[in-house]
Amino acid sequence: MYAKCGDLELSNRIFYMMPKKDTIAWNTMIIGNSMHGKGEEALLLFREMVSSGVKPNSVTFTGVLSGCSHSQLVDKGLVIFYAMRKEHGVEPDSEHYSCMVDALSRAGRLEQAYNFIQNMPMKPSAGAWGALLGACRVYKNVEMARVAGKQLLEIEPENAGNYVLLSNIYEAAKLRDWIQVKDKVHTFVVGDKNNAQTAVIYSFLTEVGEKMRLAGYLPCTDLVGQDLDAEEKENSLCNHSERLAVAFGILNLDGASSITVFKNLRICGDCHNAIKYLAKIVGVQIIVRDSLRFHHFKDGLCSCRDFW
Repeated sequence: MYAKCGDLELSNRIFYMMPKKDTIAWNTMIIGNSMHGKGEEALLLFREMVSSGVKPNSVTFTGVLSGCSHSQLVDKGLVIFYAMRKEHGVEPDSEHYSCMVDALSRAGRLEQAYNFIQNMPMKPSAGAWGALLGACRVYKNVEMARVAGKQLLEIEPENAGNYVLLSNIYEAAKLRDWIQVKDKVHTFVVGDKNNAQTAVIYSFLTEVGEKMRLAGYLPCTDLVGQDLDAEEKENSLCNHSERLAVAFGILNLDGASSITVFKNLRICGDCHNAIKYLAKIVGVQIIVRDSLRFHHFKDGLCSCRDFW
């Protein structure tokens, strides 16, 4: 519960207070660290689990491989993947294969990821093709994106997220963020103007935007797919739901030292960069949970080390 709510430290303290740790407890802690981008810690926990005599299961390896994927530990992930059957008697399933495709894709090893998919002993899942497609956008591999996109749309023709990836439009209508302030949950969408503090939010973003520029922030307008001029593209980036939610949280800190925002899709690359500057300028910790993982922003840095 604590790990999913963003408090990994408290989750860790409770885990080590347990007099006896079963497979579920170890798995929960491994997955918790993976969710927060702490792949090395997840690997360490996995080794401690095995050393303690507790047998890892399929869920254990999903957690470990996911942690490797989100922490640029590709080769370590491959070692564990190939040891699953040989050393631990656990047969890799489609989810484990997808984790490795994700790890290879994030590292830019697209050809290797594609070959990994081609050699899967089962039909490749949407997760595997989706990981490859997302990486194709990052690494600008148009030809492979066409292949991955075609397969993905055949598997999940009604999944709107796939069309968002293919169309490269971040301002999709279903993109939402939510934040809890004083026991009330506030929801934001792209360009939202329904919040009672809308005018203050946009004014704050304009004001802090100047400070961010002076600190070195440069808007990444390449991430805006519409046919707009440079100034309009920059304004469009400021309308992103995650930025609106973060600004609202900052304006309503009320003595708190951190805020937590939840979103239902992957965080925009430009917003990720902007929030690093916001955290440093305002002097607070900003935690963003997107569809993939937790991002802890503090002092101009993110826990994911710009890799997610």
